[in-house]
Amino acid sequence: MTPTLTISLWVLVFLVILALAFDFMNGFHDAANAIATIVSTGVLKPYQAVLWASFFNVAAIFVFDLQVAATVGKGTVNLNVIDHYVIFGALVGALSWNIITWYYGIPSSSSHALIGGLVGAGIAKAGIGSLVASGVFKIVAFIFVSPMLGMLLGSIMMLLVSWMARHQQPRKIDKWFRRLQLISAGLYSLGHGANDAQKTMGIIWVLLIASGHVLASERHPPLWVITSCYLAIGIGTLFGGWRIVKTMGQKLTKLRPVGGFCAETGGAMTLFLASGLGIPVSTTHTITGAIVGVGSSKKLSAVRWGLAGSIVWAWILTIPAAGLIAALFWWLGSFFL
Repeated sequence: MTPTLTISLWVLVFLVILALAFDFMNGFHDAANAIATIVSTGVLKPYQAVLWASFFNVAAIFVFDLQVAATVGKGTVNLNVIDHYVIFGALVGALSWNIITWYYGIPSSSSHALIGGLVGAGIAKAGIGSLVASGVFKIVAFIFVSPMLGMLLGSIMMLLVSWMARHQQPRKIDKWFRRLQLISAGLYSLGHGANDAQKTMGIIWVLLIASGHVLASERHPPLWVITSCYLAIGIGTLFGGWRIVKTMGQKLTKLRPVGGFCAETGGAMTLFLASGLGIPVSTTHTITGAIVGVGSSKKLSAVRWGLAGSIVWAWILTIPAAGLIAALFWWLGSFFL
């Protein structure tokens, strides 16, 4: 049985607002992943693209179950260890790393920043034994699996589409895929909303369980948590992290509408699979892998591997960096909250 913490109402409200601020920043930071391909191919203008992505981020509330929220909320750090200091450290660690990587235009993972923050604060409080090994292993494994799966599916889609359209005029193909890219971008944003909004839900959910406001046996978090998290990520997407759009949309490889469609479809398939299995994956890793897969299916030199390598280093650093910041703020929070 999980012990109930005594948390003042203002601290609880503050932490819920901080969690929603992270969710907003997640949408803001990761908007580039959702819209970079469709903007860089010229199918939609930036303001149209963020409206499109934001709508589908929120629409995910009607499509997916909440398996990812359960993994983050109950399957990363032992519930007996979670308190308001751990949640505070986790959220500040994740927010800080997101702001740093956004400022420098680095497409890092908001998801892994949050997981890293939670793990770092949990270890700071109770050591490595506080972690739920199966949940953490699943998350770490998909740091490698999701971009590789996105890359595989993106390249297969590109090869398949190229073969099917081999006798068609390039102008006609371009016209078709400008329309089809609207569908693929919507599907990708649907998968993004499903996977990423649920991670913040998991954080708020476990806080409410720890404070005794929700029973640990409940299958889903309260409706207001679900709704507010989807709305927060949708509003964040509306504001868009423009610094990252150019890196993802054109610097990594040059994309045309057919390539954008294949990358978004490969990324969406990966996110749908992960969300269905309850695995919190990085949407950044997924779409980057899919874009690289599309580029490399044409020729290996079409991908700027030096830039791809620097992105991978940001991925590797995200969990430990966010974890270290979270551990520091867990310690500070224990004095001031």
